Amino acid sequence: MTEAGEELVGVLVAFGRALRARGVSVGSGDVATYCAAMVPLDPTDLLDLYWGGRTTLISRRDHVEVYDEVFRDFFLGERNPVEELLRLKVDTAVEAEAVLEVPATEPPDSESEEEDETRLGLVASGVDTLRHKSFAACTPAELRALRRLMEQIRLTPPRRRTRRTRPAPRRGMPDLRRTVRDSLRMHGEPVGLRHKRKRVKLRPLVLILDVSGSMADYSRALLQFAYSAGRAAQKVEVFCFGTRLTRITVPLQKRSPDEALAEAAAHVVGWEGGTRIGDSLDEFVRGWGRRGVCRGGVVVICSDGLDRGDPDTLATAMERLTRLCHRIVWMNPHKGDNAAYRPSTMGMMVAEPYIDVLLSGHDLSSLTELAVLLPELR
Repeated sequence: MTEAGEELVGVLVAFGRALRARGVSVGSGDVATYCAAMVPLDPTDLLDLYWGGRTTLISRRDHVEVYDEVFRDFFLGERNPVEELLRLKVDTAVEAEAVLEVPATEPPDSESEEEDETRLGLVASGVDTLRHKSFAACTPAELRALRRLMEQIRLTPPRRRTRRTRPAPRRGMPDLRRTVRDSLRMHGEPVGLRHKRKRVKLRPLVLILDVSGSMADYSRALLQFAYSAGRAAQKVEVFCFGTRLTRITVPLQKRSPDEALAEAAAHVVGWEGGTRIGDSLDEFVRGWGRRGVCRGGVVVICSDGLDRGDPDTLATAMERLTRLCHRIVWMNPHKGDNAAYRPSTMGMMVAEPYIDVLLSGHDLSSLTELAVLLPELR
């Protein structure tokens, strides 16, 4: 276990002792479960700390009020370990390898004070700097740190009403069949009118990633994002294309991210080669779209639009894809943070009339923007 992990365990154990001192029955096994539950969560988020502890440490309703008081005194009182946990978060994310230059606010008096000041600067701006740093400018260590931050992003596609119905308590459409059935159970006695409403389910999410040579600086980070999306959301399909289309949904389902990404990269045809966006999208529409993979779903295409194929093929494929899916989101890293960006490549100009939302996808903040936007794509 790393030093940061040991310090985090020490904080959670101390919190368990504080609860035990107030009369809450908290055993060592409960504290161990609390520590294990915080591994995939954010230890610097008070909501994660609160609900993680309340779920694992509290077994009786009458202890909830005591738990709230102890939590407030322990994490928000004079002894506040949240600042320490913020340092732990940065140390864990960067893994003591990513070095960020942070300007000093005051001249240091000695070499040790300068190191301490740089470390405090990391606490304040380290994670935020990584979120807004382009994937193309990141070092390998920073890309590994971004992988940990990507795991916290949860993609929630928009919901849609289906043809199936479910019983509704009071409001909704009249359910005559259930009303008659319940009346027959009562030997013909009149019963109250039953109601029903449409079932709601998540729309499918399809990610189509460009792994050609022009996207070499971004393709691996976007592939990691696709892996995290597949682990967090339901019914996610992932495809890659360069000169040919490849489905990598199955390789990305492995538990180990390194094994999943390595196997997915081995399946891709034409990695860091040429680009044929129109031919690849046409193959997707003919081979997968018409089978219902993207029917009523959201299709996210990550590409810079540098197409070497026939523009008419791309236009036809985009037009057919528009009829099959619910919304098309295009992520172009060349857009960056430029709000006034206008497509300049032939591929982007051909595809623009069929795009519902245009994002950048060049850094972690733009991927977070996608996660916030998805539920609103009605």
